[in-house]
Amino acid sequence: MHLPFASSARSSVGIEWELALVDADSGDLRQVAQTVLDAVAPDGGGQHPLIRQELLLNTVEVVSRVRSTVAEAGRDLTEAIEEIRGVTDPLRVELMSAGTHPFARWDNQKVTDQERYATLIDRTQWWGRQMLIYGVHVHVGIEDRDKVLPIANAMLAYYGHLQALSASSPFWGGKETGYASNRALMFQQLPTAGLPFHFQEWFELEHYVQDLTTTGVIDVFDEIRWDLRPSPKFGTLEVRVCDGIPTMHELLATSALTHCLVEHLSSELDAGNELPDLPPWFAQENKWRSARYGMDSWLILDQHANEDLVTADLARLLERLAPVAERLGCTDELAAVDDIVRHAPSYERQRRVAEANGGRLDAVVASLVSEMRAGQPVPLQPR
Repeated sequence: MHLPFASSARSSVGIEWELALVDADSGDLRQVAQTVLDAVAPDGGGQHPLIRQELLLNTVEVVSRVRSTVAEAGRDLTEAIEEIRGVTDPLRVELMSAGTHPFARWDNQKVTDQERYATLIDRTQWWGRQMLIYGVHVHVGIEDRDKVLPIANAMLAYYGHLQALSASSPFWGGKETGYASNRALMFQQLPTAGLPFHFQEWFELEHYVQDLTTTGVIDVFDEIRWDLRPSPKFGTLEVRVCDGIPTMHELLATSALTHCLVEHLSSELDAGNELPDLPPWFAQENKWRSARYGMDSWLILDQHANEDLVTADLARLLERLAPVAERLGCTDELAAVDDIVRHAPSYERQRRVAEANGGRLDAVVASLVSEMRAGQPVPLQPR
């Protein structure tokens, strides 16, 4: 199978942000996505350029245009959210983003009435119906198809960093899971989801896609749901590691880190330097560690099994990427990664809110709603 890879400007960037629709009074999920999508549809019908439908009717996705900087992409997302709020505010519906909703029941959720979603649920059954999860996807343009897989493989060395920073799903169905990111381990239960295979050459990926298409595993490439995947139709590497991120401040920080990492690795290839190549068994362990322990994770850093605390390696990484951030126009956004480290990621904040409110998870939802409104973490306020 010939798998064309679209032309894309080097290190162009796009962000996709999945948002939950929650009741302003109870904090439970509301099944009003179609109402929102109908209200924002362009005159004459069709899809809004910045607002998309998702698997469940409790979810909408906001997407940026193709941009040069994460700040520009963030302005697109703000534009989309403001338009959505024009519809949701009168309905007493709020927006929230986290890897999971803290207490909503998966079996109460309604699936969007579209053939591709019905097919997914029919095939995956119990696991598919449980996909009450939210994430962030960052696309970074790759100008040469031969660079895509080497960069994708090298990005696995930083998987744990991105997962730990964005981890925001400690609760599931009203229970404390003990994980910083329960979403990460739930999502990988779907066929073709999880960590990517370690392909070195583009023809290997083409053979893989041909095999899956021939055997009926997938109908289209997008049904490959890896945490890191090439996006041939856009000419990008799509980084799908992160949990849903509660605030614009944190979203731009993690997106800047992703943007800088891809550009850095691309430059290393140009210079003829060897890229990181973490063995798959170490990448798998790092995924589990960062999902379980978040910012307290000890990550395996290289093929020699050297380890360090994720916060220590992040400090070194931010220093190394500072010149890249200056080149990409995201110095302030990359520096904000340190804010997450110093002020606690979302999973820790959610646990603190629950503890301060006698375990009440509606208070956790209220805090996530407040953070989305504020665009940044807000001080703990017992209810």
